[in-house]
Amino acid sequence: MSAREIITLLELGLAYAILSMGVFVTFRVLDTPDLTTEGSFTLGAAVSAALALGGHPALGLLLGFAAGALAGLCTALLMTRGRVQPILTGILVMTGLYSVNLFVMGGKSNLPLMRVDTVFTPMEALVPGGWHRVALLALLVSLLGVGLCVFFRSSLGLSVRATGDNERMVRASSISTDVTKAVALCLANGLCALSGAVVAQAQQFTDISMGMGTVLVALASLILGETLLRGGGIPRGMLSAVVGSVLYRAIVALVLKTSIPAYAVKLMTALLVAAAVLQPTLARALTLARAKRKEARRHAAH
Repeated sequence: MSAREIITLLELGLAYAILSMGVFVTFRVLDTPDLTTEGSFTLGAAVSAALALGGHPALGLLLGFAAGALAGLCTALLMTRGRVQPILTGILVMTGLYSVNLFVMGGKSNLPLMRVDTVFTPMEALVPGGWHRVALLALLVSLLGVGLCVFFRSSLGLSVRATGDNERMVRASSISTDVTKAVALCLANGLCALSGAVVAQAQQFTDISMGMGTVLVALASLILGETLLRGGGIPRGMLSAVVGSVLYRAIVALVLKTSIPAYAVKLMTALLVAAAVLQPTLARALTLARAKRKEARRHAAH
């Protein structure tokens, strides 16, 4: 693998690690499936690209995060106030965001950012050899990881974690689970949108369909990381998101070097997630089968 390929691998891995962090908040901490991710990822990319074209790339990242948080708030209101099922809520908001994203992009299906200054442009003079994007992304991911660890140790963060563990107990403690769910969904979708904003400026291109399959990619990355770094806790979860995202990109890069066609990557990702999800069940079944065989041999000996 060439140096250019390694740089690209790390760029995408770190950029999508932010997406995995957002999915970690909903799927692992809040224990709620949220499909808004696909729409909020593209929303962040659209806002980021529009503002970068206007000469404000850094503001594009900030407002991209804010736009994603707003999308998360819409999901939270439908879920908590409207009492709509989480899966249906995510589908509704994701579908509505398609039109919103087109509106932000001026009715165009894509926005090229070639020869446009991005947040990475000032780093070119500071970090030579094409590593400027990797350096800035590593710094951003580190800051976000530390920030999330600090947040989830605060009283509000602990309430969010408790809501995911035992919602009834939290209600009995006179804590509003509607508020904790809203905070978690806003934070998660803000991170997903920020990932989209970073990806748009790193790749210098935004497309209306770039969010398709992002939930599966984030889950695959997260599960890969958790398989390698076993154990619970927020710090380990953040690290799993980063390590898994980079590893996933490495696997995709290696697959594309083989005779497997590029259109089969999504199928490979689905199979990878299915295998990782089924692994504990298969391990238990294998252990039980071994125990039964030992018991059968013991009875046969007697």
